[in-house]
Amino acid sequence: MVNTTPSAEVTIDVPFHDLDPMEIVWHGRYAQYFEVARCKLLEQIGYTYQDMQASGYAWPIIDMRIQYVRPARFNQRLIVRATLKEYENRLKIRYEIRDADSGDRVTKGYTCQVAVRISDGAMQMSSPAALLEKLGV
Repeated sequence: MVNTTPSAEVTIDVPFHDLDPMEIVWHGRYAQYFEVARCKLLEQIGYTYQDMQASGYAWPIIDMRIQYVRPARFNQRLIVRATLKEYENRLKIRYEIRDADSGDRVTKGYTCQVAVRISDGAMQMSSPAALLEKLGV
């Protein structure tokens, strides 16, 4: 069993090009913010997308949920936290986006990814040893 729950945080200053016509962050950008934090988490674990590929597996996202609590705005500093919640049969990562100044929650959500063997496209019913080794399991 993993002794600690792996997590990572990144800071994002909302750029102007992420805004919609109502001058708030367009809803689709939050998935990108999740991705930035997820890459940081995977890097921290030592199992980046390049490592995944080298181990013979792709990890497509099969499910994603985003709950919008309050809008983010131009130049707002956001803290995006990604936390690994499940790893035995899939990667389930939870996300929380908070305003860096107030600590107020802006958005939360999760993604689920499954291992797919690159050589034949077969979805795996359990996580491959390469991930488990990185997690110390």
